[in-house]
Amino acid sequence: MLPRHFRLRHHEDFDASRQRGKRWHDKLLILNTISSGLPHNRFGFVVSRRVGKATRRNLVKRRLRATARSWLPYLITGYDIVIIARPAISEASYQDIEAVVEKLLRQAGLLVPRDVDATP
Repeated sequence: MLPRHFRLRHHEDFDASRQRGKRWHDKLLILNTISSGLPHNRFGFVVSRRVGKATRRNLVKRRLRATARSWLPYLITGYDIVIIARPAISEASYQDIEAVVEKLLRQAGLLVPRDVDATP
């Protein structure tokens, strides 16, 4: 589980990332980001009913949270990151999801180069 201060919890934060943020997409996921000015990143996850029934949606959310938690040490800080699941994710494995998240984070420029500190 992501600690509370790493989670987006307000509707306004999700709306801001969607309206004013930047977007990257893949067949499994959409990644929205917006600068927050905070000393850490916050994550939000959107998994609609089009992904499947409640058990499938919960599985997808658990996998997305686990992937986000594994990438926390390697991310540039100060961003709100919203990950939106597309229906095709219901058939994807954890490894597929992790690979897509890594690809989208690289495209967004949020991964820290190996020899640089993670603070902006």
